[in-house]
Amino acid sequence: MKNRSIRLMLLDSLTAGLTLYAAFLIRFDFVVPQNQMAIFFSWVPWFIFFQISVFYFSDLYARLWRYTSLFDFYAIITAVSIVCAISVIFVFISSTSAIYPRSVLLIYYILNVIAIVGIRLSVRVFYTHYHEDSPLKNPRRTKKLLLIGAGKTGEKLAREIMTTSRHLYSIAGFVDDNIQKKGALLHGKEIFCSISELPNLDIPYDELLITAPSASGDQIRRIVDICKRTGKRYKTVPAINEIIDGEISLAAVRDVSYSDLLGRKEINLDMNSIEEILRGKRVLITGAGGSIGSELVKQCMSFKPAEIICLDTSEENIYKLDQYFSKVQTKTILKTVLASVNIKNECDKVFSENRPHIVFHAAAYKHVPIQELHPWTAVKTNLGGTLNIVKLSDKYSVDKFVLVSTDKAVNPVNVMGATKRASEKLIQTYNAISSTTFMAVRFGNVLGSSGSAIPTFQKQINQGGPITITHPEMTRYFMSIQEASQLIIQCGALGKDGEIFLLKMGKPIRIVQMAKDLIRLSGLEPEVDIPIVFTGLRPGEKLYEELQLLNEKKVRTSHRKIMVLKDSVPNMHWSIFSTSLDELLKCAEKLDSEKIQLILKQIVPTYAPRSFGPHLENSSDISISRIKAEA
Repeated sequence: MKNRSIRLMLLDSLTAGLTLYAAFLIRFDFVVPQNQMAIFFSWVPWFIFFQISVFYFSDLYARLWRYTSLFDFYAIITAVSIVCAISVIFVFISSTSAIYPRSVLLIYYILNVIAIVGIRLSVRVFYTHYHEDSPLKNPRRTKKLLLIGAGKTGEKLAREIMTTSRHLYSIAGFVDDNIQKKGALLHGKEIFCSISELPNLDIPYDELLITAPSASGDQIRRIVDICKRTGKRYKTVPAINEIIDGEISLAAVRDVSYSDLLGRKEINLDMNSIEEILRGKRVLITGAGGSIGSELVKQCMSFKPAEIICLDTSEENIYKLDQYFSKVQTKTILKTVLASVNIKNECDKVFSENRPHIVFHAAAYKHVPIQELHPWTAVKTNLGGTLNIVKLSDKYSVDKFVLVSTDKAVNPVNVMGATKRASEKLIQTYNAISSTTFMAVRFGNVLGSSGSAIPTFQKQINQGGPITITHPEMTRYFMSIQEASQLIIQCGALGKDGEIFLLKMGKPIRIVQMAKDLIRLSGLEPEVDIPIVFTGLRPGEKLYEELQLLNEKKVRTSHRKIMVLKDSVPNMHWSIFSTSLDELLKCAEKLDSEKIQLILKQIVPTYAPRSFGPHLENSSDISISRIKAEA
């Protein structure tokens, strides 16, 4: 490094001397008088000294010339400008007479900028075109990419390909729907036609790259359909909200997934309000190894909390988190804890040792049919575990507690949904007696979570089918894991007093249409290559999900994708609610399915289990008068 810097300094010294001499030559029509040569010789050592000193302290010698970029040009021009300014000041101070060519200084500045930039640019051209490691000197078979979209993302990826990935890829050109761009050149490559004309484009290329990170679901569907008609492979860049730092690069390019067909609008977070609650704070995330929990961990890290405590009951999930953390470079302390939210003394130890400021409670059982067969596990974890974390959050003076809820909590027909609705009521009721701010976030299914439709369908497609769907009219709301996690964190910043937040989910999606889209994304045809079979509704399933109760009113917040649900029915008093809850947890210990459903029905009057019969409604085993319904 030292020898390299010395060589660069000698080259810049020679440049300074030669450009100053060239300035004198130009000023005096290439015949420099003797008295002016004397001035030149008196100036040149100082000009060289100024140039080397300024360049050194500007870190120009720390930059690799072979990778000179536009940002380096800015730094070079700034440094040369400072050099010339110092030189002018030196001339004004040191000259005892006015007989020196002032125009030489301006000419010197211009020539110096051109020479310094030109030398560095020449080095870059040499390494990219003529060096023995250059792809032009060692031609290999590169993959020709045709970029769909000639906007900012397309431009950035094209520049990255041309500068750092030339040995792997080359650019055939662009297509873009902006007719004003047609025929124009971007980085020397032509923008040929609109996207709809792509199948008729007669140029050689190997693969299509969709560079539209903010395209809507309908736009992506249209583009994918057009790409299929070309018979070429196609890939895409991820949506902005999928990337923690918001930077898209060639390394992030992937195959088109179902989440792309949902829409890819960038989520604008209120960074200041989120930083206020997370920066420098200790954050506890329960269920941290799950789909939502692990993404919450990644999203929280970008706001530089002091510590993130990741609690999960699965040894495998804890192991995966530890493996991920070993590869992450961050100043945030990342800690994993193998513990169950159901065991209060384990969680008490976590709280007493770490004293979290913020709690994101994502731990829950969520698989509806399984919990329908084992309702006591849903009660113990979804409700009992939540109660443990709620009480400990109050005991240890946590600032904010955020419950991750679900649309299945609305008018539930299954135990899982009923326990999540009861958990919403739990945090609202407890909020009234605690200094901790409790809130819940309600949203629909997340794409790609374990046990959800998409991984199941994809596995069935890979096995050659059939895809099994319970009912042809079944619909669900869907959201990407990244989008849901970002909005959960945003809700944590917005929450002030026991709110239930509702995330805007867009339009419900028919499951059968989702299955057909996945089959087509795999390059196959529904009912031709992969059959679809309807098996009938499973225990606890609904044909469609709802997002709000009849007595709940949606109220806008400062974020366009988040609303607050205002309930017209007042919350139950904690002493009454806790009595019901204790009775429910006792029934769960006894594995008493019927009593569990009965008490859940009393706590959540909108709960309507399909197995709920008249014999339960008339049961006198429980003193109904002790339990106050919400409506």
